[in-house]
Amino acid sequence: MTKTLVIGGYSDGDKADLSRTFDPLFLAGPEDLAGLDDAARADVTAVAYKGHKPFGAAQMDLLPNLGLIANYGVGYDAIDVDAADARQIKVTNTPDVLNDDVADIAVGMMLCQGREMMQASAWARSGNWAKNGEYRLNRKVTGSTVGILGLGRIGREIANRLAAFKMDIHYYARSEKDTPGWTYHSDPVKLAAAVDFLVVALVGGKDTEKFVSREVIAAMGPRGVLINISRGTTVDEAALLEALEAKKIAGAGLDVFLNEPDIDPRFYALENVVIQPHQGSGTVETRAAMAQLQRDNIAAFHAGEALLTAVN
Repeated sequence: MTKTLVIGGYSDGDKADLSRTFDPLFLAGPEDLAGLDDAARADVTAVAYKGHKPFGAAQMDLLPNLGLIANYGVGYDAIDVDAADARQIKVTNTPDVLNDDVADIAVGMMLCQGREMMQASAWARSGNWAKNGEYRLNRKVTGSTVGILGLGRIGREIANRLAAFKMDIHYYARSEKDTPGWTYHSDPVKLAAAVDFLVVALVGGKDTEKFVSREVIAAMGPRGVLINISRGTTVDEAALLEALEAKKIAGAGLDVFLNEPDIDPRFYALENVVIQPHQGSGTVETRAAMAQLQRDNIAAFHAGEALLTAVN
C-alpha cells in the first residue's frame, strides 16, 4: 500500500503526475477516509489535499501515522493547523506561484466593474449598439484611490499593478510595511472610508471571518467598490448583499463566496456585481506550478529533506 493518499478533485493530468511520482491511493473527499480499512489508513504518512472541505482532528486521527498534509493552494484555512501541530503533523501550501494570476484577476474585476465591460459586451451582442447607439458612459478607473486590505504577497502584487494605473495606494496590515510612499491605515473602517476601491487580500480562517464587517462596508459609501479575491468568509456577505441591493455602495467584483459553488442567488440578480467562479489562480501555467510545488513538498517529506513551503 502506498504511503501517499490523495484527497480532492484533481484533474486527470494531476492524477497522472501524482501516480507516476507516488503510486498513491485516491479519495474524492475527506468523508471517504472512514471507508478505508485500518491497515490502509495506518500505511499513510502523507496526504496531498485539494479542496475546501474541513480537514481537522477527526480526519487526522483516522490516519495514525500521518506526518504531512500538503495543501494544493496558498489558502489552507480548510486544514486545522492547531490540530496538526498537536499531532506533530506538518502542513505545506503553494504560495508565490499563484500571486500574479490572482493579482491579475483582481485588476480585471476592477476594470470590469468600473468600465461596465460585461454589460457593455451584452449591449453590443444583443444588437442594442446597432439599434440604439452608444453604450452609457461609465466610470474612470485610472487615478482612483484604492485600499488594499491585507498587504501580503498577493496584496503587494495587486498594489504594484494598480500603481501603474496612477492610483493613490492605501493599505491595511497588522503593522506598517516598507512601501514606496503608500498610505498606512491601522483601522479597516478608516481605510474603507478613504478609498474608491477596496480590495480584500486577507488570508482565510477564523481570525479573518467577517473582517470586512457591516461597518467597513458602510464606510465605503455610494461610490465604493469592493473587490474580493481572498475567501468568502472574510466578508459579511449578508451586509454586502444588503448594501449592493440598496445601492449603498456602487458595486463589487467577487471571485469568492460563502458556500461556493452554491452561492446566494441574490448575487445573480445584481447588475452591479462582477461574478467570477473562484478562478483567481485558474491558468494552465499556474495550476501546473501549484501541482508541482505540492508534489515537491511530498517528495521532500518522504526523503527526509526540508519542506519547501512549510506552514507550521
